[in-house]
Amino acid sequence: MKKRINNYKSYIDRIIEANSPDTDYQSVIKEHLIQLEFFMHERLIHLIVTVLFALMEVIVLGLVLTQESIFIALLFLLILVLLVPYVMHYYLLENSVQYMYEQYDRLLELSGTRAFKNE
Repeated sequence: MKKRINNYKSYIDRIIEANSPDTDYQSVIKEHLIQLEFFMHERLIHLIVTVLFALMEVIVLGLVLTQESIFIALLFLLILVLLVPYVMHYYLLENSVQYMYEQYDRLLELSGTRAFKNE
């Protein structure tokens, strides 16, 4: 997913930088909104999963502090090992979607259909 997001952002950046009069900005904007919806859906799913893993980690941490069991400590470490990549991936998704909002605004400006000024 990281490669797909970065490739797509670069693709839109190249279109924006080229600023070609031959570009059909309306179709680019339409496609950009579709891709943005996909990434927003992915972001929501990963937010839900990340929050659930964080809640499990807090619950298991409570067990680690009240129980003396090596299995609970191992469970704590296992969840932590899974939680860290989920947080990192969610961070990528969140920042990428925010960046794509800026790209969308720039595409609107280039197409001449920008409805508001973001100052």
